[in-house]
Amino acid sequence: MFDVILSFITAFTLTYFAIPSIIKVAEIKNLCDEPGTRTSHTRSIPTLGGIAIFAGVSFSVIFWTPFTDFGELQYILCAFVVIFLIGVKDDIIPLTPTKKFLGQLFAAGVLVFKSKITIPSFFGVFGIYELPYWVTILFTTFVILVIINSFNLIDGINGLSGSIGTIITFMLGTWFMLTDKVELSILAFSLAGSLVAFLKYNYSPAKIFMGDTGSMLVGLISATLVIEFIEFHHVTKTGPFTFKAAPAFAFGLLILPLFDTLRVFAVRIMKGKSPFHPDRNHIHHMLIDIGLTHMQATGVLILMNLLFVIIVATLQDLGNLRAIAIILTLAWILTSYLFFVYRRKMKQSTNDESLQKEHLLH
Repeated sequence: MFDVILSFITAFTLTYFAIPSIIKVAEIKNLCDEPGTRTSHTRSIPTLGGIAIFAGVSFSVIFWTPFTDFGELQYILCAFVVIFLIGVKDDIIPLTPTKKFLGQLFAAGVLVFKSKITIPSFFGVFGIYELPYWVTILFTTFVILVIINSFNLIDGINGLSGSIGTIITFMLGTWFMLTDKVELSILAFSLAGSLVAFLKYNYSPAKIFMGDTGSMLVGLISATLVIEFIEFHHVTKTGPFTFKAAPAFAFGLLILPLFDTLRVFAVRIMKGKSPFHPDRNHIHHMLIDIGLTHMQATGVLILMNLLFVIIVATLQDLGNLRAIAIILTLAWILTSYLFFVYRRKMKQSTNDESLQKEHLLH
């Protein structure tokens, strides 16, 4: 218990005091994100916040984790280093999507093959339970890659990725502590501490962004925690803190990054574009475009994510497939309504511009 609390304090302190120095260095070396057509900021902002997050998490985990109880930690840290190196390189000199994907694939492989972090069962979804070994490997790797990229893709407005990551780590960190998985609780609360410190500088007006270094690290740790949460329920069927539909709860916890990523990828593919082709079709972009500020949009999405967690927690008796189907349907309905408002707003703006031009011509 005390180690968990101290891990949070350690990560928070190191990240909090590291960020001002990183901001100063980034500004001197011009390592900043410039305003553009896809961005929502209007001035140059340093993008190396992920370095402070990585430092806070890594130091705290290494310092407070009992290695005798968590032998796989060395491999998890190796995966962290891989993601860190890819992220820093991409934040300074952008990588091609292929190179970034190969690095993510290597990190996922380290987790799957060396740390034995896997999803061995579908828990009855579509009538499937135990998975063959090769399916387990492929499916787990796919899940890790999707979660990493989902956090990378939602990191488009101030405070969003960090806030969602904080919610996930606090909830799962508390659950792991209650189930005596102290090592995983330390990992979760170390990230939570770093993110809380980072958010102080990232909430509007943002002084720094986490960049790919931070967003991919948050995604990797979230994937690790979620998969360990699901795997626990594969081994332990009953208990005071077990969920009847653990995969559904995990999906609800990650609903915003997962649903938005899958939706955007589907839209891009239907338009004949690469799923990695950048655009402004994310949910947070639409909220900004209809007139919300960064913090208003972040607040709305945080509340929605928490609402989905509450809903999926109350639907545990329905089983995984039905619970996931319900929250996906609800997410689709809410997003469709937002898209309707967005289209109406864009049409109104176009009409106003046309009337203004017509007035100037006369």
